[in-house]
Amino acid sequence: MHEYTSTARVWGLTCPGFPEEVSRARRWTRDILRGSPLAEDAELIVSELSANAILHTASGLASGSFHLALAVSTQVIALSVTDDGGASTAPKVEHQGQEAEHGRGLGMVSAIAHRVVVHDSDGGHTVTAELFTAARPGGHPC
Repeated sequence: MHEYTSTARVWGLTCPGFPEEVSRARRWTRDILRGSPLAEDAELIVSELSANAILHTASGLASGSFHLALAVSTQVIALSVTDDGGASTAPKVEHQGQEAEHGRGLGMVSAIAHRVVVHDSDGGHTVTAELFTAARPGGHPC
């Protein structure tokens, strides 16, 4: 294999900012990851990140949208959701009580994923959650 050739496969999907599009995002993720032992975790992560984009940013406005990217390699599944911006602060993990109705989604994503990264992206934010597919010797994730 050539040294610059990647074995990762990448998919992208842009959805209008309607609540029913969250189920489309889940189905899209499930279809791509069919057969993967991490498919259910990935589906839950995409659901939470997509819902957050719609609820907390301009993605949920009449002309809003959100973009999903899914990258799969032998080492990692990376799931990214990019919103349209408009939030006064960047997404962050908040530790809410179990009775809280809001504010637990990104915390749940952080508990499931091996790594979560938030960065600015064209006026909005991109949240990327990574699920490591293999363990290093000694039982530690890659």
